[in-house]
Amino acid sequence: MGQKKDLTGSEKSKIVRYLAEGCSSLKIAKLLKRDHRTIKRFIQNSQQGRKKCVEKPRRKITAHELRKVKRAAAKMPLATSLAIFQSCNITGVPKSTRCAILRDMAKVRKAERRPPLNKTHKLKRQDWAKKYLKTDFSKVLWTDEMRVSLDGPDGWARGWIGKGQRAPVRLRRQQGGGGVLVWAGIIKDELVGPFRVEDGVKLNSQSYCQFLEDTFFKQWYRKKSASFKKNMIFMQDNAPSHASKYSTAWLARKGIKEEKLMTWPPCSPDLNPIENLWSIIKCEIYKEGKQYTSLNSVWEAVVAAARNVDGEQIQTLTESMDGRLLSVLAKKGGYIGR
Repeated sequence: MGQKKDLTGSEKSKIVRYLAEGCSSLKIAKLLKRDHRTIKRFIQNSQQGRKKCVEKPRRKITAHELRKVKRAAAKMPLATSLAIFQSCNITGVPKSTRCAILRDMAKVRKAERRPPLNKTHKLKRQDWAKKYLKTDFSKVLWTDEMRVSLDGPDGWARGWIGKGQRAPVRLRRQQGGGGVLVWAGIIKDELVGPFRVEDGVKLNSQSYCQFLEDTFFKQWYRKKSASFKKNMIFMQDNAPSHASKYSTAWLARKGIKEEKLMTWPPCSPDLNPIENLWSIIKCEIYKEGKQYTSLNSVWEAVVAAARNVDGEQIQTLTESMDGRLLSVLAKKGGYIGR
């Protein structure tokens, strides 16, 4: 009787049946013509696998320790539950209990991402706020670009799944599967665009100006009255393609110069209300973890979402500028959030 390496599924089923009939391991080995040691090893492993796990009694947390955990959570933002409890010298608490305790006094949040602000940046933000404090912001056209990918921002594909249901499969692609660059503007209660930058075009000074000529000027600005053009203030950030000498001179030839071209402080996306419009559009196109299979499909989703943004929402964003300027001055040029 030769010793074989592994038992087949059929042999394992027969062993279980023979055991239920009261056969000994030696008799089973003879019936299956297998080595007795192989049969005994399988029976022993099966019995070990059936042993019930004895749960250790959970450690009780005192009111004094709870207060210590609360103070530690406040002092250690973004720390793990284990690090928080260890800092309080509280050991022997399983992860599930630690998380349940922390959920009553804290929330899991991501760190906010914001540009770095040094002393010079803060001073320039204050000077900008003082300069435009008396400006009629209903005449300012706020512009910016946004890139949308096929997969959307990381971490947005989360939500509740019913018990017994499997989470849907999500594609994994490099660089989010590629994306589309979108330009738009808002003024008072009106949305300008959105306009799509041609795929594969890198926005330098020349291509940026040509893009504005083909979209913004020909499709929107040209239709406006002379009085509107006279009073409108054009806002753009300090991206290299925007703030270059070439772009500034080109805009000047279009009549957008001096007071009609708003100066912009460095590292200040929080001051641009169109950033909030981008958030509204992204929440709509990526809701429920939606992904896209082509650049055209994600662009169509952006257009549809932009059409659903009504004038009241846009006016709420543009009218928020007075409050933003006051917040910048109150915080001495510091970041005000969005």
